[in-house]
Amino acid sequence: MKNPDIIRATEPVTNAFEKLGVPYYIGGSVASSAYGLPRSTMDVDIVSELTRKHVRPFVTKLEVMYYIDAKMILEAIEHNSSFNIIHLETMLKIDVFIPPNTSFAKETFNRRRKDTLDEEQKDSKFYLASPEDVILNKLIWYLRGGGASKQQLRDVMGILAIQGSIDSNYLKSWAQKLQVEKLLKKLFQDVGIDL
Repeated sequence: MKNPDIIRATEPVTNAFEKLGVPYYIGGSVASSAYGLPRSTMDVDIVSELTRKHVRPFVTKLEVMYYIDAKMILEAIEHNSSFNIIHLETMLKIDVFIPPNTSFAKETFNRRRKDTLDEEQKDSKFYLASPEDVILNKLIWYLRGGGASKQQLRDVMGILAIQGSIDSNYLKSWAQKLQVEKLLKKLFQDVGIDL
């Protein structure tokens, strides 16, 4: 994908996570664009294991470049929800999700991988959710939204069409556990791939 603003807005945040020793990965449309068909997006989704002890140093590292609210971050940590920060130069929004304590959330962190978001900026590397975990999360979000966001399905089909190698055993196993198996099978059929 080619969007230098996304890299400019994201890199200071991921650098802060790495300096504080906080595991993170990028998911959502940025990750699906990296693995599949690019699409324009005005926000970045990051999942992070930020804890209360990290909040003050995290805010201190970013407060000059971002709109950032420590109280909102603490509430997100307490409720395993999300908070957002806004990069003042680009006005890009970064949504940071605090994951629930589930086996799928842990597995997604175990399978994250470091990669570039833009082939022309190979020095800028970020942790991304694996293609399989992006697919599963997109299907979960699609169903949670009552099937309203067809873009989630287009993102999944783009990943399936572009990625040469998908771990179908992992996908099938987790799709069954997460109750998205029927939808996953349909999308595989729609792109002409056997699951």
